Amino acid sequence: MELKPYQHKVIKDLESFLEYIRDKEQPSAAFNSYWEDKVGPYTPQIDGSFTGMRPYKDNIPGATHIAIKVPTAGGKTFIACNALHSINKHFNQGNPKAVIWLVPWSNLLQQTYNSLSNPSHPYRDKLNTLFNGRVEVYDKESLLQGANFNPSSVTEQLNIFVFNFSSLRINSRKKDDRKVYQENGAYESFRESVIDKNLVLPETDETALINVIRSLNPVVIVDESHNAESDLSVEMLNNLNPSLVLDLTATPKSNSNIISFVNAIELKKENMVKLPVVVYNHNRKEEVISSALHLQRKLELHAQEEEQITGKYIRPIILFQAQSNIKGKNNTTFQKIKDNLVKLKIPEEQIRIKVSGIDELKGEDLSSKNCPVRYIITVNALKEGWDCPNAYILASLADKSSPVEVEQILGRVLRQPYVTKHQNPLLNLSFVLTASSKFNETLENIVEGLQESGFSRDDYYAEEAPEEELTDNEVLQKDLFGGEKPKDNEPVSDDDFSVQDIDFNPEDQVTLEDVTDHQPSIVTDITDIAVQKGKAFEEVVNNTKVDDNTALMTQVMGKKPAIYKIIDKYRDQWLALQLPQFYLKQEHDAEVQNILFEEAASYEVLLQKERLLSGFNLSAQDANVKFEDIAADIRTIDFNEEKKAVEVAKMRSRTKSILLENILAKPKESQIKDVTYHVVSKLGDMYPIPEQDLQSYVSRIFSSLEKQQIQDIITNDFNYVRSIKNHIKSLTSTYSREQFKHGLATKSIFTKTQFSLPEQITPIRTSTSIAKSLYEREGHMNNYEQDMITDIAALDNILFWHRNLDRGKGFYLNGFSSNHYPDFIVYTKTNNVILIETKGDDRDNDDSRDKNRLGKAWDKAAGDQFSYFMVFQTKEVEDCYTAKSIIEVVKNL
Repeated sequence: MELKPYQHKVIKDLESFLEYIRDKEQPSAAFNSYWEDKVGPYTPQIDGSFTGMRPYKDNIPGATHIAIKVPTAGGKTFIACNALHSINKHFNQGNPKAVIWLVPWSNLLQQTYNSLSNPSHPYRDKLNTLFNGRVEVYDKESLLQGANFNPSSVTEQLNIFVFNFSSLRINSRKKDDRKVYQENGAYESFRESVIDKNLVLPETDETALINVIRSLNPVVIVDESHNAESDLSVEMLNNLNPSLVLDLTATPKSNSNIISFVNAIELKKENMVKLPVVVYNHNRKEEVISSALHLQRKLELHAQEEEQITGKYIRPIILFQAQSNIKGKNNTTFQKIKDNLVKLKIPEEQIRIKVSGIDELKGEDLSSKNCPVRYIITVNALKEGWDCPNAYILASLADKSSPVEVEQILGRVLRQPYVTKHQNPLLNLSFVLTASSKFNETLENIVEGLQESGFSRDDYYAEEAPEEELTDNEVLQKDLFGGEKPKDNEPVSDDDFSVQDIDFNPEDQVTLEDVTDHQPSIVTDITDIAVQKGKAFEEVVNNTKVDDNTALMTQVMGKKPAIYKIIDKYRDQWLALQLPQFYLKQEHDAEVQNILFEEAASYEVLLQKERLLSGFNLSAQDANVKFEDIAADIRTIDFNEEKKAVEVAKMRSRTKSILLENILAKPKESQIKDVTYHVVSKLGDMYPIPEQDLQSYVSRIFSSLEKQQIQDIITNDFNYVRSIKNHIKSLTSTYSREQFKHGLATKSIFTKTQFSLPEQITPIRTSTSIAKSLYEREGHMNNYEQDMITDIAALDNILFWHRNLDRGKGFYLNGFSSNHYPDFIVYTKTNNVILIETKGDDRDNDDSRDKNRLGKAWDKAAGDQFSYFMVFQTKEVEDCYTAKSIIEVVKNL
């Protein structure tokens, strides 16, 4: 199981933020700088609005507290597994090998523990891959017993402690009510080597599990973090003494420090969710039940047919949602609903009740072929932490006069089985069946449910059944008395439905060929509408470009983005404009190709630096890394009396001491092996170099380490990791640059003009208006850039210019280095296209030289119509221009 592209982007955002932490040291400074570089400085306005991102909220003093916004079914748990590896690489505060994984609900607790513990589960498999198999997962019971957990475990493996909130969330005056706060002999061996006496909570024994956790200064993962906002929850998090808290939720609260988010459109494109939600409102609840049962049978027949083709097993499930308790009535309807379903000859083993106090789903694996469950009766007990992609239909049995309160559990039917598009279109949709006279209010609840899951009001389609024809007496009753009222003004319960009026026989022998003949016409209407709307929805999704700028503003910053279109007078030139990028001609794999035509023997792909590293052999490279310039990086730990918390600037010295003692106690060969593993684990993904090659190479670097050097590496590991990483990057850059040069010479690397600028842009920050801009407004520029482009725009030969967007939104030059987004695209009246990269005078460095080499190579390969110039403000740099000298060049193009 690998990261989806949008999940990979989240991990990159996290790693980027952690680099800001490294530079700024304080989370507030890091967070504010991180967003200022992305969207500009935070500036409140007189009218209450603001520009930029709101400042960091210091919710947990002494810890870095950040959040990732991920819609339902976006793979939060898998993102978190990968995030732990990134934190281990880039975050040296606290102990990234001690992880508290918090979940809000008991059913989610067991589900999370099982998936992280099971070696065959994709989550655990990924953790084993990322941490070289050194992973142990504990629940509360095993931790309280100290099972397989000892002082050496702290540094030798990734330790994940899975808790639910209620295990730790308790008023400080009642700590005795929780075993984690009590004396524990299983941790006596931790008293001297691990437990920090300065961190022991008042009125607790040093050996209490909570004090062991506090001494480890753990990383905390908070799943469904919007449930952890109460005062007790904040106290709980503070009691853990975390170094970093990572919130994962579809609906972050206003005080969340969001550093990354997943755009909902990306989930739709990746087939992660069953959308749109098809909503059909019936006249009576008997029709709801009948439609649900027939629809489930039809979906299951399609699923069985698909299993024959794909081997993927799906058993569609109905969630029957009973109405919440009605005041004045003994509303124990769940068993009655189940009894009535049994009266319809539905096997009792296929029905389960899941409500407050009754959990017939406990221990049930709903995805198993051996599980018979097809019908689940609930109110809102499934609102959180219930993962069942097989749930397809939400059928409300609420009183007709009530709006259907589906928002709490709608997200439970959105997850797509196998996260793949299924062959039958009905298996790619979710269904909500209701019978409510307050349908508009019901639809608003559905919208709220979609929004709580991270989606929008565009993601459902609603239809109502035609009104039933009334008899003359019924018309009079309705007009004169407002319809028949319950006798004695008793409230109506959701178990009041007539079994005889439900048209369904589970014993019918039905096939796909004749299923339509056995189902009511209303079900045919529902499925016909579903197929039609599903197809239209899919076309919209496929034709919708992922616009992270817009999503950032709407989903994270809470703003409505401004859209700026092409200026009409430049439309013809814009339509004709296509920009060249580098492509690579590659040979097909002869072992898997039956090539009928010679020209089919090769194909063209957009060039990426990684492709240029094919054939790079790290083992053959020089392993002489210079460490002489590394200065000691020892930071102190201060106790802040005001916050009553330990502020850590580097990994806790106690944790490093334990790690160092464990390593030095081993033979010399094992010492080098352990130090190598420690450093390589922090190098991170250096694709396409395999990890075993990194292990071998770093082992060569450390082959003659002395005891003092080992101690220095563990104490100052960040500096050593940085030096080794920079050395390897230098080696790969040299290699890829030579391969790029060779590819151009042999014509295997060439340019193709296929990149087009978008019709409209949504820059997060805009600049002041300058004449001849391509769009109504252009992206942000500094003073030097504004002055330069103003002078260029004033030239008679300039038709239009554009401030190129970066970070995946604009045009980029691809080649031997990272993607290069030139600052400006200038178009002349003679159809010349000029790329200009501006540089401040302090930017004369290796990165600028690489970009200029790439730009000049593009200039030469792209043809006479295209030019590239790097422009420094005033500094004379070889093969570059100044803001003054570039004017003379541009005016002649």
